[in-house]
Amino acid sequence: MAVEWTVLIADDEPAARRGVRQLLAPYSAFTVCGEARNGAETLTAIDRSQPDLLFLDVQMPGIDGFEVIRRRTPERMPIVIFLTAYDQFAVKAFEAQALDYLVKPVTEARFAAAIKRVTKQLRSAKHAPPDQAIVVTTSKGATVLHARDIDWIESSDNYARLWTGGRSYLLRQSMRDLEQRVAADGFIRAHRRALVRIAAVKELATTTNGGLVARLQNGATIPVSRRLRAAFTAAIRGQTA
Repeated sequence: MAVEWTVLIADDEPAARRGVRQLLAPYSAFTVCGEARNGAETLTAIDRSQPDLLFLDVQMPGIDGFEVIRRRTPERMPIVIFLTAYDQFAVKAFEAQALDYLVKPVTEARFAAAIKRVTKQLRSAKHAPPDQAIVVTTSKGATVLHARDIDWIESSDNYARLWTGGRSYLLRQSMRDLEQRVAADGFIRAHRRALVRIAAVKELATTTNGGLVARLQNGATIPVSRRLRAAFTAAIRGQTA
């Protein structure tokens, strides 16, 4: 099979970089286009080689893996698989939109599962919309929500309340920041305090006083402000066209 995708390996340990190369060797669709020993080299290498996949060590000298993503921004990153000797960074890794999180030493079976996920995403990248992973804290611990599963989001004081099915989760993030975060996943403002996932809308209906509401697949009814009515209606029509 001809090479389809390129890989950058960023880790300050030479043995770890060799280990990734060895694990990657059976997968002929991937080829290593470069290595980096620290965060600064990683940022330069991403700009230079534009890899499809980045194996990124969490703890590196100077600029760590999370800071690499923060400086470049998640939207401009390749697919990221974090590498680390510790498992306590898992939640933070998914908050940083990593596709997977591998704890060293990585077994062949665990590596194969990660490559399977990467391959699926790369093959569908041109057809599938982005899918933001959002980590929320509950009484039972951290939960990862995917944007495609969230029906709508409402402002709740200093928090945002994320509704998925009949359940809701609180996230300490402003609506403005959250709107930018999920815009690529098909969310649009319904009114000042609500964001709605376009694909979750079942129908638009006019109220007795001439207002507009969006009825969602989960049964929720969200009013649409007059100021946003035209843009909201156009987005829904574009989804169903």
